Amino acid sequence: MTTTESDQQAKPQRHKVTGDVHLVLRRGDNVLYGQRQNTGFEDGAWHLPSGHLEAGESVIAALIREAEEEIGVVIKPDDVRFSHIMHNSSSGGRVAFFFAVTNWQGEPTNREPDKCSALEWFSVDGLPDHMIGYCRAAVQHVADGNPFSIYGW
Repeated sequence: MTTTESDQQAKPQRHKVTGDVHLVLRRGDNVLYGQRQNTGFEDGAWHLPSGHLEAGESVIAALIREAEEEIGVVIKPDDVRFSHIMHNSSSGGRVAFFFAVTNWQGEPTNREPDKCSALEWFSVDGLPDHMIGYCRAAVQHVADGNPFSIYGW
């Protein structure tokens, strides 16, 4: 084995992170959630409209795309407000970006009925019992004004 091969084996592998965007769509004190179905993960749980960041896409562009795809609302980039970022240990490590939006065009409708059985508005004080753990924790951080957290490490 050469010195170069030995050095390469001794160095830790660079961590790769999946990025997620989450929409905190607010109507007064209420936030919109969808109930998951047929996803193979936490079906029946209530969760914020969300999705993965795609290659070459900003987190704002991803949020706007996901909002239109999942619930049919149009959001302008200037109406997106950063709320929270969470480093989540699931799937080897994810970074979840949470953005609040209070101004949008269109009425939220379920545009993915194969993955979502219902949409419903809940207040932070009246969250549903069945939620994905990291989402519940992040929503509480958003309500408390905490911009950063880690989950599951």
